Parts: sequence; C-alpha cells; structure tokens
Amino acid sequence: MENAFNIVDLFYAAARQVPQQTAIIHRNRAVSFAELEQQVTDTARYFLHKGIRKGDRVLVFVPMSIDLYRVVLALFRMGATAVFLDEWVSKKRLEEACRVAQCRAFVGSWKVRLLALLSAETRKIPLKLGLHFSAQGTFSFPETTPDDPALITFTTGSTGVPKAAVRTHGLLQAQFQSLTRLIQPQTQTTDMPVLPIVLLINLGSGVTSVIADFNPRKPHTIKPGRIVRQLEAQQVRSLVASPFVVKEIARYLISQRLGLPQLQKIFTGGAPVFPTEAALYHRAFPEATTQVVYGSTEAEPISAIDVAELRQEKVPTQGLKVGKPAPETQVKIIGITDEALVVHSLPDLDALEVPRGQIGEIIVSGAHVLRDYLHNAPARQRHKIFVNDQCWHRTGDSGYLDAHGLLFLTGRCASLIPWEGELLSPFVYEHYFQTLPGVELGTLLLLQGTLTAFLELRDPAQKEAVRRQIEALEVPIREIVFVPKLPRDPRHHSKIDYERLRASFGESDC
Repeated sequence: MENAFNIVDLFYAAARQVPQQTAIIHRNRAVSFAELEQQVTDTARYFLHKGIRKGDRVLVFVPMSIDLYRVVLALFRMGATAVFLDEWVSKKRLEEACRVAQCRAFVGSWKVRLLALLSAETRKIPLKLGLHFSAQGTFSFPETTPDDPALITFTTGSTGVPKAAVRTHGLLQAQFQSLTRLIQPQTQTTDMPVLPIVLLINLGSGVTSVIADFNPRKPHTIKPGRIVRQLEAQQVRSLVASPFVVKEIARYLISQRLGLPQLQKIFTGGAPVFPTEAALYHRAFPEATTQVVYGSTEAEPISAIDVAELRQEKVPTQGLKVGKPAPETQVKIIGITDEALVVHSLPDLDALEVPRGQIGEIIVSGAHVLRDYLHNAPARQRHKIFVNDQCWHRTGDSGYLDAHGLLFLTGRCASLIPWEGELLSPFVYEHYFQTLPGVELGTLLLLQGTLTAFLELRDPAQKEAVRRQIEALEVPIREIVFVPKLPRDPRHHSKIDYERLRASFGESDC
C-alpha cells in the first residue's frame, strides 16, 4: 500500500497486517483493528443507505473517541467529506461554520442533535444521523482520487468568516508521510496521541492509540495524575500533545517525584515552547526524546527542534529557535505586508525575500501544504501565493532564517509593535517574562500609545521583585498590569489570546 493516497486504504492494510492488535483504547472500551475495520465498512454502508453520497459534506460533531474515528474513516471510505469542528466551538462559530460548509448531513450523539435544534443553521441540514448503525445491503463504494476533498477543519480565528481548510485525500496522504517521517510510529506499540490528526496516522501504521482521559472542551480542568496513571497502565511509548498538556504532566511528575521510564518519545506543537519550558520537559522526562514541532493548520509540520538543543538557548533577543525546516518543506522569508501578493514567476517571488537574518513573514510550500479554503476567495488571495502550480502559504508568523538555515520565530506579524523605527516583538518579551521567578505567563502590548506589560503570576509573593526587574529594562514599559489569568487560545490553552486581552481593556485588535 505504499502508493495509497487514501488514509482509509492505509488503515485497511494495517488491519490486515495486525488484525488482533488493539487499535484504540478509550476509557473502559477497546477495539481491535479487525473489529474497527468491520465497523468502518458497516458504517459506510449505513451512510450510503441513508442517502449520503460521494462529495457530500458531513458535519461530524463527535468527541474524540472510537466512534469519531469509525465515522471519519467510514466517510473517507465512501468518498464523502468529513467537516470537523473542535469541541470548544461556540454556537456562533458553529453557525458561521455551517453557513460556510453547507453540509448535506450531520452526525452526532442524541444529546448533540437535541442541542443542534437550537441552531437555525444546523436545523437546515437535511440528514441528521446518530452514532448507532447497522449494516445495510451490499453497496459498492465509489472510487476516490487524490484531488477529492476528504476533510474540512476550521482555523481558530474568532472574528470574521471562519477559514475552512480543505484537505484532499492526496494532501492528507502527504501530511501522513511527513508526520510519519518525523514521529516514526512503530507497529505493535502503544501511543497516546492527544492531537486528533496523529491518531489517524497511528491507525494507518498499525499502532495502538490510547485516548487521554480529559475534557478537550475545558483543557484547563485537566487532571495530570489521571493521565499519568493511563500512561503507566498502558505502558505508553510515545506521547503527542499540546505544550499545555505536556507541561501539566511534567509539573505533576516533578511535584510527586515520579518518572515514566517507558515513555521514549514526546512530540508537542500548536504553541511556542520557550527554553525555560524545554528545561522543565527535560527534567520531567530525562529518558525520553522530546521534540517541539512548529506548524499550522495549513502546514504541518514546518520544522522541529529537540528539547535538548532548545533548553540550551539563552533568553532570545531576536527570536525563538524552532529548528531546520522539514525536508519536504520549503521556507522563505518575505517582507511583511497586509496586501495580497500576485507573483508570476519564481524570480519574482525571490525578489520579495528579505536578507538572511532579517525579520519578515514566513511562507512555506510543499505537498502537505494546504492549497485552498472553502467558499473564501478573500482568504485564498490573502494567504496563498501561486507560482505556476506551486502553492506558497503565508503563515502570518514573523521570523527569520539565520546563516545556517535555522528558522527563528518572532511572533505573529500582526502583533509586532512599531517603535522608534524598529519592530518590537511581544513574543520575545513573553519568553523573557517566563524567566522571571514567580511569573507563569506575560506579554507586551501597545495600548493607547503606551507600552504595557501584562503578567500572570504563579507566585504572588514575587510581585514587587518582578515589577523592579521589568522597570529596569531598556525598553520604556510605562505600565505593568498584573492579572489573575491571561486569556488563552481555546484549542490548546497554550497561546495568549491577544484579541480577548485587548477587548478586556477596551481596545479592539488592529
């Protein structure tokens, strides 16, 4: 199956190779590869019986579970497109996403379908199906091509029209290959992929997956001791999770003086990991190889760096090192602009590049880089550059490549602060603030012309000491605001939500 372009084909091949091996463990349930294969086939036939056809978009509102992967693989099997919404999504975002996706069917538990009656947009969806199924008839499955849409997910932005990222079967396969090269899953081992896309990779690789016992809708309520007990009981070899989850587990292990010697590999991504946090990982998981992966919804992965290297970095004055670009990823740094860019040739694109070491916008290209958004031409124009048939994605992140080809981040382009002829990076100060004793998180914003530091303390007794150190900086920070909790992104609970922070102080994001 090396030439397969469909994730479900890889899963079926794995099921034939290791039929009796457990595919997924979720709480007190477990399913083997052979059992899941039969359930996927039966569910696909059930969907066909109910009237779903190839090319139909199907809203899947199912929490991370065995049922989620059964449903998604069944839709892949029959050529339908799974439209996936994060569990933390609000009613407003749900309705915006439904208007964009124009789904033919909706799949969810009876409770979710009952709540969906409160939404005018979900009520418009013609077919509403539950999670129970029964095999119906002997329908033949339509063939799919690499260009057929397989999966639609939505970016985390909280304003404007949601960007619906369209992943074709070919793009999913390219992403599978890229992440497989990085993660190197091993058949007949047990992993814990907290990030949903990685569990799909495990299903295509013959790897047992344990679903973490916590509520993704409320990541801040995580009970790390519960997850540690899962990791121990299932002898998990590899963990893939957001920095917030890894940090909570690390702190728990250190506080309880525990270890997880069977844990060999850890991968984290979705938010920046600074050297101070990398040192925490190294202390908690001394036997494990831990890598921080940089990427985005539209391009995953872009680069990766080992924690052993990252923790040696000093407080950055010019950005956070995120490693060499992945072999299948091309990276360029272009001048920062809000304008859409139309480029007719590669020399024209090269002309947009800034010199090595200079900060600009990071753009990436590769077979695993998303090419389009659903029903959103303005987003395509703003975030994509096409040179003939090659697509370059504008990440919206600022950074630079050094003389050795290493990639450094300096934060979102939109967050850079023009100051006295230079660009200040709040991202750099966020790392500096984390190095101060007693600080959990902090950032720098320009509010009404005043440079303002916002700090969330882990140890309130350090408040005045922190204030003195910030006041001693060369940068003229005029206001220091201590807050009980800085707002985080809803998906990973790891990045600062600048828009909500500005709104709480009466300013809209520029």
